[in-house]
Amino acid sequence: MSASITTHVLDMSLGRPAQGVGVALEIESRDGWRLVGRGATNSDGRVADLFSGELTTGKYRLRFDTGAYFSSRQISGFYPSVEITFFVRDASQHYHVPLLLSPYGYSTYRGS
Repeated sequence: MSASITTHVLDMSLGRPAQGVGVALEIESRDGWRLVGRGATNSDGRVADLFSGELTTGKYRLRFDTGAYFSSRQISGFYPSVEITFFVRDASQHYHVPLLLSPYGYSTYRGS
């Protein structure tokens, strides 16, 4: 697999992928955070083509619009958004950062 950043969202309260979650990918620069990718999860909970640039080392952040997702399901969730900040230390590797989500909690890990 080529160097990239990918994610997917699983809704633990439903036991299936979370469709329609807005996701933004940002990289930290001297001037603050810069948007490098954006999309929404598909029926498999994944964002197609989240990042199409050349991967570089640095600090990245995935921002998930969990508030809009739960609101669309008429659920009052606790977290309006989830931000996952991580380092890319080797730009030749693949970085998969999943989000396991419920209305009142979330978990993440570095996947493969």
